[in-house]
Amino acid sequence: MKSPLRYLLIVPPLAFLGVFYFYPLISIFGLSLAPRGSWEIDKLYQLVANSYYLRVLWFTTWQAGLSTLLTLMLALPGAYVFARYEFRGKAMLQSLVTVPFVLPTVVTAAAFRALLGPGGLVNTGLMTAFDLERPPINIDHTVWFFLLAHVFYNYTVIVRLVGGFWARLPRDVNEAARMLGASRRQVFVKVTLPLLMPSVLAASLLIFVFCFTSFGVILILGGPRLATVEVEIYRQAVHLFNLPMAAALSLVQILFVFALMWLYTGLERRSAVSLMPAMSRNGTRASARTRFDSIMIGGSTTFLLLLLGAPLAALVLSSLLTGSGAGLTYYLGLFKNSAQSILYVTPIRAMANSLGFALAATAIALILGWCSAAFLAGRRSWMTGLFDPVFMLPLSTSAVTLGFGFIIALDEPPLNLRTSVVLPAVAHAMVAFPFVIRSLLPAWRGIPQSLREAAAVLGASPLKVWQAVDWPILGRAMVVGAIFAFAISMGEFGATVFVARPQTPTLPLAIYRYLTHPGAMNYGQAMAMCCILMVTTAIGFVLLEKIRLEVVSKPQITSKDKASI
Repeated sequence: MKSPLRYLLIVPPLAFLGVFYFYPLISIFGLSLAPRGSWEIDKLYQLVANSYYLRVLWFTTWQAGLSTLLTLMLALPGAYVFARYEFRGKAMLQSLVTVPFVLPTVVTAAAFRALLGPGGLVNTGLMTAFDLERPPINIDHTVWFFLLAHVFYNYTVIVRLVGGFWARLPRDVNEAARMLGASRRQVFVKVTLPLLMPSVLAASLLIFVFCFTSFGVILILGGPRLATVEVEIYRQAVHLFNLPMAAALSLVQILFVFALMWLYTGLERRSAVSLMPAMSRNGTRASARTRFDSIMIGGSTTFLLLLLGAPLAALVLSSLLTGSGAGLTYYLGLFKNSAQSILYVTPIRAMANSLGFALAATAIALILGWCSAAFLAGRRSWMTGLFDPVFMLPLSTSAVTLGFGFIIALDEPPLNLRTSVVLPAVAHAMVAFPFVIRSLLPAWRGIPQSLREAAAVLGASPLKVWQAVDWPILGRAMVVGAIFAFAISMGEFGATVFVARPQTPTLPLAIYRYLTHPGAMNYGQAMAMCCILMVTTAIGFVLLEKIRLEVVSKPQITSKDKASI
């Protein structure tokens, strides 16, 4: 697109970021540093002077570090297997590996509670089998409970990022080292590991950020005694109404996460792989050739099925098993107003709210993402180098911080949107539109200029060139971005807990409320809602993977296109 019209494309996304991103963050800075209109650092001082907040900061850091270490230890063998071997069921396992990463955090937490909670399937089965009075596995409201959930959630990052890089490493260097007498361990330590290190560090840093900003998993599985910075921001703002302290915690988190994401982007450029690459077959073996190969494939697939399959299976079973046997009682209860109150919102209504917010957020994200990608795909300049990371800033900010920023910034004219029904859709679009950019931009930049020139030589007008060459490729990328945005909106919890009105809860909020209220019916309905959300998200991602593979294929001008030209 020619100047100056091209520069008009950045106006909508910059205006959106200015109003709904930078303004709320500036409000957080102002509330934490000048709560009464003048410079004060009392709240920031309390963060280092009060032992409670120091414990929160330290706990947030070490649990994120331990979660990262455990994920590396348990997922690297799986990354190796997927990168180096071809075996029966590999495609199905690759899809299963990816599902946990795209699941909403409340669904992940509910799945582990259904499996290992006090009333979970494992404890219930052991109590029945051995006639026990108490659950033998007592990890509820302990750090080990959500450490397992973090490994479950982040396993995909190692398999995709490190495994994708590993699959592309040339094997001739390893074979040369083996011919010179090096053992398998020496080849890995001295040859493979140094080559893998940039991707390992990038994946580790990304997992650390995810665990540092973990909210839904810790809120549900950690209990009242275990609070990370995210959970403490929520408690200070919602339960204690201590907005200045919540702002001070948000400020510390913003600065820390920004620094981590800056390091991550540098490491990602060095590793030269994306989080969701198509798994390469370069260097893979046809099948298991040695005993070591068989052990690696069998052990990794067994562990994978236990870690990733067991919680999801427990979730489904918990939604079907009732006190009187298996049935759809919990699903049918989603349509009923059990409280018989005009203020009660049925789960099915919460589902309708989620669908409405997701459709609106997807539309906003597609418009903003299209404008941003169209600008960035043009001739590279200092402006594209500047605005590309600017458009990615929402990805480096936790959803809880964004939601908190909304309620303190958008509460007075002319932006009095705090009680507006559109605010959840805006918050979801803020989180989703960077993913739309990342879906569109590679496709836009990957369109060969020779195809456009060939179409023009055949006599096509600029509009015909767009219809025959550009749109078939960009249309698929738009579908990918739309599915991503829709799935993110359906499962968004951190920002929604701040901005959603009581009359319009979303499905994740309804799940959290039902999980925190006693009663078998409440628990069963929460499991049923989790299954619906899990199936919706999984179907969307399967479609996304299928279309994404078509997007990266080399486009061609077909005979039909020539005829239309």
